[in-house]
Amino acid sequence: LDAPELQDDFYLNLVDWSSQNVLSVGLGTCVYLWSACTSQVTRLCDLSSDNDTVTSVSWSERGHLVAVGTHKGYVQIWDVAATKKLNTLEGHSARVGALAWNTDILSSGSRDRLILQRDIRTPCVLPDRKLTGHRQEVCGLKWSPDHQHLASGGNDNKLYVWNMTSTNPVQTYNEHLAAVKAIAWSPHQHGLLASGGGTADRCIRFWNTLTCQPLQCVDTGSQVCNLAWSKHSNELVSTHGYSQNQILVWKYPSLVQIAKLTGHTYRVLYLAMSPDGEAIVTGAGDETLRFWNVFSKTRSTKESKSVLNLFTRIR
Repeated sequence: LDAPELQDDFYLNLVDWSSQNVLSVGLGTCVYLWSACTSQVTRLCDLSSDNDTVTSVSWSERGHLVAVGTHKGYVQIWDVAATKKLNTLEGHSARVGALAWNTDILSSGSRDRLILQRDIRTPCVLPDRKLTGHRQEVCGLKWSPDHQHLASGGNDNKLYVWNMTSTNPVQTYNEHLAAVKAIAWSPHQHGLLASGGGTADRCIRFWNTLTCQPLQCVDTGSQVCNLAWSKHSNELVSTHGYSQNQILVWKYPSLVQIAKLTGHTYRVLYLAMSPDGEAIVTGAGDETLRFWNVFSKTRSTKESKSVLNLFTRIR
């Protein structure tokens, strides 16, 4: 599956899969949508007239809106059914590489070190809240399943947890030795958070955010680019960069490695899960997107070609 112009940049988040079973992909100046139901590919937007590029994409929980972060620091909100831009949010002074929805609240993280939060139901383009703490680019953002806490990772090697009211982090985790892009809250255990570190760290760490206690840690041997928990079982998938460019599936809490998926020739920088929780899509700087049945009853060790071929129409 070709994804021309899919950037090989650790700090961006260019692939997301919606609850309505539509994949959004940021390629250069454009965002493309692929419906897993109809296999139809459409171009949602092109930022070339603004002399801008796409640096992040994120679906709202209902799957009717997609947020698009840009290199110039804007966040555009698009109504997918109407193919219409509803708003352009301002407030960042550098690229927006991380986005996270919490119902109608959208959080954005930027190279300007800020996390901005806004209620997208209001017409105002400026943020409601500004979260300051990171001393370098914000590259990971995830809301907890109970909507109460936001986890953020930065190029300053910090992992922060924020609540709904304070503008200061309520928890700080300093153990990673490299950038923290990979963040995932467990859907099975309240308050359990997983995070992964970059090339100088290579570790996946687990945290009990209810007690602020560090839990397990596993050295993966490679840069950790993404993490995602299975929706159905106590397993999680990690994607990796230097030097293995692989995808690993782990059992929790034993951290036994139960699958190893290879195929990408560049860092596996992008990861999204299907709404049924059975498949994942991965993207890499080799300009390919690949689909894998990691959490289905028939776990695949190689990508499913049948789905792949549908996407070649993107060209």
